[in-house]
Amino acid sequence: MMVAAVADNGVIGNGPDIPWKIPGEQAEFKAITMGHTLVMGRTTFESIGRPLPGRTTVVLTTDEDWAHDGVLVAHDIESALTLAAAEQGDTVIAGGAQVYAAALPYATEQVITRVHLRPEGDVLYPPFDETEWVETRREPHEAYDRVFLTRAP
Repeated sequence: MMVAAVADNGVIGNGPDIPWKIPGEQAEFKAITMGHTLVMGRTTFESIGRPLPGRTTVVLTTDEDWAHDGVLVAHDIESALTLAAAEQGDTVIAGGAQVYAAALPYATEQVITRVHLRPEGDVLYPPFDETEWVETRREPHEAYDRVFLTRAP
């Protein structure tokens, strides 16, 4: 499952920062991911600064020497997905852009928070063919819609 917050213009970040603060949005991310295994890139992990409680973290990096206490390390998407599959709960792809792009061919579900903003940003969610996905649920909120997608058969 890929979980992302994506602005109307495709922006997911501005450098290492998320360019919005929306009350409740991060709490919903926590609820969706708690008890599962997160796969994220090194830059995303370093912007968070620590493993998130209640979740196993697999960090994907090309730096063969990189290590951090409390996380598993992988150097390609296939290894990251294999490590994650052996851990608790479901595998949740949590960013950034390069990891989303690498994981998209393997994904069968996406949970996208469609943020009703058009912020400045240099990190974009990868484009995908929407005809290959079926919307199974939508949760409207004032500042965003949470959209659940499943890969079409």
